[in-house]
Amino acid sequence: MPYPIKAVCEVGPEGKPCGGGAEAAPGCTGMIHFEQTDADTCKICYEIKGLTPGKHGFHVHEKADFSNGCTSAGPHYNPFGKTHGAPEDEERHVGDLGNIEPDATGVARGEISDRLIKLEGETSVIGRSVMVHADPDDL
Repeated sequence: MPYPIKAVCEVGPEGKPCGGGAEAAPGCTGMIHFEQTDADTCKICYEIKGLTPGKHGFHVHEKADFSNGCTSAGPHYNPFGKTHGAPEDEERHVGDLGNIEPDATGVARGEISDRLIKLEGETSVIGRSVMVHADPDDL
C-alpha cells in the first residue's frame, strides 16, 4: 500500500465507566489524526478540548463499542499479548499511548510518533476506539 495512510478519530463526550475505578473523561471533544508514514512509523496528532487539569490516560481500545463505556470497548488494544507499559517501553500494549495533559484552558494538543500503531494489516487500529480517561495512566 502506498504511504502515507491517514485516518481520523472524532472524540465525543461519552463519560461512561471503564471498570476498575477508571472512567472516560466526561465532556471532552476533539479530533485525533493518524498518519502512517511508512511501514514502521505512525504520527498521531491530537487536539482534545474540555479536559480537567492534570494528566489523562490516552489509549486505543479493542472495540468501537461505547454502549457501556470502556467495558464494552474492551481492554487496551493488545494483539501481541504484551504487558501494559509506557509508549517508549519495548514491552507494552499497541494501544498504550501514555498520558495527555491540557493547558490552562482545558485543551490538550500534541503529536506522538509511534512504532506499534498501524493503519494497515491484521493489527490495524482502524475500526477500534480511542479513549481519553478521566484519570492518569498508571505507567
